[in-house]
Amino acid sequence: MSDADKPRCLACGSTDATLWARARDEEYLTTQDEFRYFRCEKCGVLFIDPVPIDRLSDIYPANYYSFGAPKPSFVTSIKEKLDGKLFRKILGGLPGEALRVLDVGGGAGWQLNTVRASDPRIAHTHIVDLDPGAARLAREHGHEYFCGRIEDFETNLKFDLVLMLNLIEHVADPGRVLAKMRALLPAHGVLLIKTPNYDALDARIFKDSSWAGYHCPRHWVLFTRESFEALATRQGLAVKSFAYTQGAPFWAASTLFWMGAGITRERPVFYHPLFGVLTAGFAALDFSRIAFSKTSQMFFTLGPAAANVD
Repeated sequence: MSDADKPRCLACGSTDATLWARARDEEYLTTQDEFRYFRCEKCGVLFIDPVPIDRLSDIYPANYYSFGAPKPSFVTSIKEKLDGKLFRKILGGLPGEALRVLDVGGGAGWQLNTVRASDPRIAHTHIVDLDPGAARLAREHGHEYFCGRIEDFETNLKFDLVLMLNLIEHVADPGRVLAKMRALLPAHGVLLIKTPNYDALDARIFKDSSWAGYHCPRHWVLFTRESFEALATRQGLAVKSFAYTQGAPFWAASTLFWMGAGITRERPVFYHPLFGVLTAGFAALDFSRIAFSKTSQMFFTLGPAAANVD
């Protein structure tokens, strides 16, 4: 096989890769196709091959979880409180009287609503997302909205805070996207990224059972702490802080896949009656062990590296 025919890493371009797992769309059942994930032996990143970049309208159905309002529950209320605490901490360290915030993959803007409630200085909020249906809700809440891929988003604005919460793993060229985010930040700006960690207990247990962290076939590139930090550094970004956080939704969804629990296109895994209960239980498990083990979600705060400050 020539190099042109070999799977090519989405993060570094290397063709030195090993088949890691095969998976299917167990969450939304948008396709019966099987997808392959490879591990890059050069940079340690997992990537999907081939990339289903021409199938976005199929693999992101109208009932995709981020396109609508979050379902009220005890778990979501706890998440909102934790998110608000994190946003207040980050925003409190930013200078200025009028702050701009961009949410990449922000759906209808529910996360930005929490951001705006966290600091009265928020003067401008902007969303980039694929869903035309979310645009109306976002604009009703006072957010500007660009319907399309982040790769196609153009603006002359700089943003004090950019959110990419469970987004970087959805792109075909994560290095290019990180470089673009770097260009949108002023010298004091912060990029907050949340992304899965495939070097985790649940990822190993469910590795060959369509682990929910694959979010197959919507997650195209997956990292460890070390592989993500290396990629960010190459794009002129410096890591300001890092933390593992609970990956309970991955545990819960993977368990339901394993159980064969009656997931349908009309009722995807996140709306299964057992999902909330399992998520609460696995959140407690992850929080109990987070001080001494790697969990399957990671938070990074990044800023422009000193040598690249404008």
